[in-house]
Amino acid sequence: MTIEDAVPGGAPTRASRYLPISEHGLIGDLRTAALVGTDGTIDWYCCPRFDSPSVFAAILDADRGGAFELAADVPSRTKQFYFPDTNVLITRFFSEQGVGEIQDFMPIPDDPRESARHRLIRRVICVRGTLPFLARVAPRFDYARQPHVLRQEGDRVFFESPSLALTLTTSVPVERDGGDVRARFKLQEGESAVFALDRVGDEVPPRACPLAEAEREFTSTVRFWRHWLSRSRYRGRWREMVHRSALTLKLLTYAPTGGPVAAPTTSLPELVGGGRNWDYRYVWVRDAAFTVYALLRLGFTEEAAEFMGFLARHVSRPAGTASDPLQIMYGIDGRCELPETELGHLEGYQSSAPVRTGNAAAGQLQLDIYGALIDSIYLYDKWGEPISSDRWDEVCALVDWVCANWDRPDEGIWETRGCRKHFVYSRLMCWVAIERAIRMANRRGLPADLRHWRVTRDAIYRQIMARGWSPAMNAFVQHFDADVLDASLLMMPLAKFVSPTDPKWLSTLDALARHLVSDSLVYRYDTDASPDGLRGAEGTFSICSFWYVEALTRAGRLDDARLAFEKMLTYANHLGLYAEEIGHTGEQLGNFPQAFTHLSLISAAFNLDRALDH
Repeated sequence: MTIEDAVPGGAPTRASRYLPISEHGLIGDLRTAALVGTDGTIDWYCCPRFDSPSVFAAILDADRGGAFELAADVPSRTKQFYFPDTNVLITRFFSEQGVGEIQDFMPIPDDPRESARHRLIRRVICVRGTLPFLARVAPRFDYARQPHVLRQEGDRVFFESPSLALTLTTSVPVERDGGDVRARFKLQEGESAVFALDRVGDEVPPRACPLAEAEREFTSTVRFWRHWLSRSRYRGRWREMVHRSALTLKLLTYAPTGGPVAAPTTSLPELVGGGRNWDYRYVWVRDAAFTVYALLRLGFTEEAAEFMGFLARHVSRPAGTASDPLQIMYGIDGRCELPETELGHLEGYQSSAPVRTGNAAAGQLQLDIYGALIDSIYLYDKWGEPISSDRWDEVCALVDWVCANWDRPDEGIWETRGCRKHFVYSRLMCWVAIERAIRMANRRGLPADLRHWRVTRDAIYRQIMARGWSPAMNAFVQHFDADVLDASLLMMPLAKFVSPTDPKWLSTLDALARHLVSDSLVYRYDTDASPDGLRGAEGTFSICSFWYVEALTRAGRLDDARLAFEKMLTYANHLGLYAEEIGHTGEQLGNFPQAFTHLSLISAAFNLDRALDH
């Protein structure tokens, strides 16, 4: 899959100040990541971790944010694609003078000491004819808050700020331009040039990157990703899209701890010009648990084991040490404090302020996370390896807490910033938490207070049926004693709470289709009917759209499910990547790429494939 775009001659500046969110690809080294635009510009990069302050952030402020620009220095058309079955990104430039390409990738070294380098390699190749190129490296450290000093030593350029030092090595001459560097060079057919940007420090000495080394790094990076993907067991109809989603989920995993981030970006807006801009560079318990499900389906048990290790090291708490045993999210290193700050000096993507770091929702009560977490442990115990006795004790403590707290109002899955409510989805996932624990205890003969658990589980079920059902809507609703629909209810048959052909569920599915579905795209809820304490509207939520596909599949409506799925695939970008939401004209909105969307694509494809085959 490719995209074609026009790049003007001269300096590699953009036709408009901001590329569409969808016109980016992602590269990374399992510790951090960078966005590369279809014009060849890296406009988002944090170092040394996903949640570190930015080095390049032009996607959040075209003037102040900083960027690494690299493009053909003549009028060109561009196409962008991934080297097959890898996360190596290639951007091609087509001009009257010739054809060139940039190969962008971040090596994943075996040596832990080299992992701290976070090397970002940009290899430029002239494929046909002769082509001039122009580069500009303009870092702006700490979200453009820290100054830096530029120093040159031979073929190396050092960018040194108070908190971070980077070195640029290149095979072509560069010229100083204030605190930035520029380069103009011409390549003949078959010739190449290399730019390598490294983190350096006391433990990471500078290291050159000549052309031959860049070739070796390219080969080893391709080998790493292809070896990883070869473990996939998926052989279905949508192999390319499913494998791209799997590669993306792996790319969003922080290797030192096994914690997957929700997205590698912050503050890309859910509506351009609106204020729904959040920092997603953290580990959401819910998202991570669903990621385990998706990867287990494909056969990636090691990633599931790594997340179980993250839970054991950073999340588990003995009962009674806090009012709530779990936060809804954690830092990628397991830290609990994620203070939310607004960066007023950055204008935001297309002037969509504010730009935020941290996330105040970390302190919310969201009861559904217990169901997502225990369901992932149940699946790992079933498809991965049996959990340990210590882990079972932790599960029992969590289930006992759920039994004592399930009847509380909370902020819900959508992290509303208004008042707490008795959300049906939260009740549903409390039921899941207890039900899955009962299954584990029965299957393995593990000790548990099964009588108490069963009584509580059944009480939740009866309450949802009595108070979560609206006779007026003839459907299950968002929260008790209301007539508002919510797409999270699509999880009811997926979680095996109701039969997918239960008349009450089919009536709910029809109501959701009438009120929240638009050409296969699904809104989370009606923000006018159910105010959430946030200003501005939003687009359709892509995870809900894939949940809708799966609900149709399980209801036996396979023609409708397949059509909805195929329509959803048309909203992916040229690389098969999705943001969080889809706007009114089909544009990608929100942080990008979004793990939630990709894991739900995998689940929908897997279950639709199975239904079509049978």
